[in-house]
Amino acid sequence: MAGDYLEAYDELINSLIIELKRGTLVLSVLSQLKNPEYGYSLVQKLEEKSTLIEAGTLYPLLRRLEKQGLLTSEWDTSESRPRKFYVLSEEGKAVYQHLKREWRTLSEQLELLLKEDEDV
Repeated sequence: MAGDYLEAYDELINSLIIELKRGTLVLSVLSQLKNPEYGYSLVQKLEEKSTLIEAGTLYPLLRRLEKQGLLTSEWDTSESRPRKFYVLSEEGKAVYQHLKREWRTLSEQLELLLKEDEDV
């Protein structure tokens, strides 16, 4: 019985953590595309900064951001393996700056809320 409870608790915590992280993925990806990057290099770049993203999550996100006009892409066929490079569009740069300001505001607000229970 206790094992079932712990398993359900762990499952709940893991799903809530995934939900929290999902909300930060767009901002994380946009922050790394000031210069052109292809998918795998972006995964590595984020990983180096302790932000894990699976290729199965990243590639659909890149396509969606491009469709929304936030990214532009270009194929590089100069090497044996063609690679699609993504970079922020002008609109993407503006949206990134806006999201960054919003994130900082939300972070500050959340930090105040979380500190309340520490002061008690």
